[in-house]
Order: sequence, then C-alpha cells, then structure tokens
Amino acid sequence: MEIQLSFEHPIYELESRLEQMEKSAGDSVEVRESIQTLRREVAELKRKIYANLQPWETVEVSRHPNRPQTSDYLHFAFDEFVELHGDHFYGDDRAILTGWAKLDGIPVMVVGHQKGKNLNERKACHYGCAHPEGYRKAILKMKMAAKYHLPVICLIDTPGAWPGIGAEERGQAFVIAQGMYEMSRLGTPIICVVIGEGGSGGAIGIGVGDRVAILEHAYYSVISPEGCAGILWKSREFRREAANELRLTSRDLHRLGVVDAVIPEPLGGAHRDPRLMAGNLKKYLRTSLRELQKLSIDQILEERYEKFRKIGVFHEQLEKTLATCPNPSVPAAQEGSSSFPIEKTIL
Repeated sequence: MEIQLSFEHPIYELESRLEQMEKSAGDSVEVRESIQTLRREVAELKRKIYANLQPWETVEVSRHPNRPQTSDYLHFAFDEFVELHGDHFYGDDRAILTGWAKLDGIPVMVVGHQKGKNLNERKACHYGCAHPEGYRKAILKMKMAAKYHLPVICLIDTPGAWPGIGAEERGQAFVIAQGMYEMSRLGTPIICVVIGEGGSGGAIGIGVGDRVAILEHAYYSVISPEGCAGILWKSREFRREAANELRLTSRDLHRLGVVDAVIPEPLGGAHRDPRLMAGNLKKYLRTSLRELQKLSIDQILEERYEKFRKIGVFHEQLEKTLATCPNPSVPAAQEGSSSFPIEKTIL
C-alpha cells in the first residue's frame, strides 16, 4: 500500500485517474492522447507542489517510510561493500552501518545511519537513533580509513541520538563530542551527506567533513520541530511553526552556508525513484572526491577547520577606524559613529 503524505492527495487523485485510463485504453488513439496529456499534468503538478513545499512538509518527505536509506545507497551506488561491526568496547549498534566499499573503483569507508525497513528492523536500529557504541564504532572505522589513506563517506539520516538512560550512562554526549573532535582532525578526505533527517547531535556526530551536502527534500537542524515546539510552545502541536523558524530546509541551509551543495531529488521525492536518487548522489560523491584528492592533507585539514569556524559567524565593518576616532578613550559606537570591526556569533 502506498503511503500518501498530507499534501500529496491531488497527485494521487490524478495518478488514480491515469491508471484507470491506461487499463481501459485499448487501441483508441483519442484515449492514448488523453493519457499523454494526463501524464504531463501529473508531472507538472508534482513539480509545482514539490517546488513549493513548506518546511514541515519537507520534514514529512524526509521521514517517508519508503525513502532510501544507507543500505539502499550501498546497493545502488557502491560496489563490494564489506560491513564492519562493533566498537571494541561495548557492542555493535545497528543504527550505524559501517564498512568498506568501492565508488567507481575507489576504495572508501562508508559510515551511515540505518533506520530499518520493517518494524523488527526499526526496533533493532532504534529508528535510526544511535547509542554511544554506534558513534564509537563510527570513530574507530574512520580512524582505520585514515590509517590506510582512504576517504570517508558519511550518510546522515537520524531524528537524533538515542535519549535513553542507558545511552546517557554510557556517555552519549561525550562520545558525540569526541566524534566531532576526531573528525575535525582526521587525516583523510571526508564527505558528509544528509540523506533524510539530520536531527541534533545525532547528525553532527558523523557530520564534520570537507564537503557537507544535503538532498533536496531532507532537513538538517539543531533539534527536531517537535522537540523545538515542546520547549518553546510547550506542545508538539506547534511543530509547523517550529519548522518555519528553524530554517531547516536545503534552500535555507545552502543560503546560510551550513551546507555546500543541494543534491536534486527525482520528481516527487527520492522515495519515488531510489535508483535515480542513488545516481544523483553517486555523481556528487564522485565529483567531490576528485576535487579533494587534488589537495594535500594539510590543505584539507586547514580548509575543514576554516569551514566550520565560519558557520554562524558574520562581520560588521564599521565606517571609521579606531585611529580616526575623535576620542579614543570613548568607544565610537557610543558616539554614534563606527570605528572598528565587530565579530558577532549567531547562537
């Protein structure tokens, strides 16, 4: 059974009409022409609706149960995947999938969130919410990739890290911070792509890279809309308003410089054509790897550091310099004139 999102009813109505016409078409030329016209109408309607999604509707698309996951991209875009398990400390977290693979013959390490395809898998994967052992496993495998001078590709798709008592007891926040630190100085190229949900520390725990991209209808945010609504409005009923304020869509993130690129999705979302979506992702990964392989490790590390230092920071260059300030003992801003650059950080 196909799952309809709240805003997709007009699309499914037209597709239902199209299906009925195709079944009863026969050899009639007029009916065939009508079918072609209706197909164009369906495509145009999809294009119009998906080009104007509201932020909460984008969140709905990113959570579609049929949206391709890390395992799908490993099947369609990579070759010779060999899964690696365990964190050498506590256990193996199925919410994070790690292993060797090849991208157009280039050996890489793939690290990605996995939500599961059915109820049993989703329970085993904790719906894509990783425990500390998952992030420790990711760190361990990334260090292994750096040891052999191989690139790391991270596929992000999680509503957030697992918030349970056991995860907190085993150092969830510390392990995420450690992962960010280790990725910031890992001596090998890292490419991160948000393929679905990019929620909170669970996403940034494997999200520090030289290139950070996002799929067109994915989202990336410091907190989920429901979590934000619960904190600010004391009710998840305000999740739409929260989604609007969080600036979590690919367009907003690219405009703000949080992501480097937006990878286009098939018409109607990645869940309608996972194979085509995998092709678009592969094209981006291939291009990015070629660019990064031209740089030295020192250049890569320096640019990675500068990239994340710039996120959320802007500068205001005031009109005059401190040297030309009429009264150096009094800050120029208090006199109504400007004299020196001020750095501000957006929290």
